[in-house]
Amino acid sequence: MPDSSITPNALLPGISNPLALLRKLEWRVRNAVETTLGGIYRSAFRGRGMEFDQVVRYEFGDDIRDIDWNVTARLGEPYRKKFVEEREVTLIVVFEDTPSLQFGSAGISKREALLELAGLVMLLGAVNRDRVGVIHATPRGYTLREPVRGRGPIMHAAAELFGQPAPDITDGAVSEILHPGAQATATAIPWRLLSRSAPKHSIMIWLGDFAPRPAPDGWPVFQRRYQTMGFRIDDPWERELPAGEAFAAYDPVSGRLVNIGGTSAERAAHARWREARDTAWRSLFPDQFSRLHVGTDDNRLDALVRFFHRRMAAR
Repeated sequence: MPDSSITPNALLPGISNPLALLRKLEWRVRNAVETTLGGIYRSAFRGRGMEFDQVVRYEFGDDIRDIDWNVTARLGEPYRKKFVEEREVTLIVVFEDTPSLQFGSAGISKREALLELAGLVMLLGAVNRDRVGVIHATPRGYTLREPVRGRGPIMHAAAELFGQPAPDITDGAVSEILHPGAQATATAIPWRLLSRSAPKHSIMIWLGDFAPRPAPDGWPVFQRRYQTMGFRIDDPWERELPAGEAFAAYDPVSGRLVNIGGTSAERAAHARWREARDTAWRSLFPDQFSRLHVGTDDNRLDALVRFFHRRMAAR
């Protein structure tokens, strides 16, 4: 009878030395920027400024409307105009850490995969010389790291996020994965503080489980002020319950084994929960190019690169 091998305190491989792990992720990010991503990351976010700054070498993914054809003809390779608006971007990473993220059907928990995705996003910001801030929110409170610039400070902010303990299963939460229809766990994301502290037009990437629930107060105003995106991790069992005999799975929220028989009633309830979750997800992020969901069995960096390619193509 199979069961989940992920325990409540499961951590990323190498988390005992988060800086070493982040250096490995950084190598992958730099390789992606140099080979497949290029200028697409910057172009996917930054708008066309009004004040001319300088002429820079054109990179794949940059807006072709900005090409300076006179300089290009004179130097024999493409150059583009750079505007003042592009000088700096503030990226805010909001990591919503709920007990349900500690579920994993095989080998890796959703929390591990989501932490890796958050680290990749922060390192992309470091490589592209952006200011990066991070909020780690749990049912018991939050920690805020103000936006910083530079490889070292951003690496340390990411290492601090990786070192945060997972929420305790006694926090009064209820299972969303194995108990479809249960109420979502509230986390202490300081939306009002964010709306006052982050510069206008900042990029806010919200990473979490996104169980069905109402949108935060003032969410439409927040979306008008910032570029908002949602990143979600899905376990294969969330997409479809496994077929076959009954089995037991570990529920990290209740702290017990749950028997799943695969009956038609269970599968119907699971389908209703999945539809409710996806509906709430689309309601929070109506623009399909502002939301990314990745499986625990997917390559997170590849998924991130595809996301930026799709976003750039849509623009």
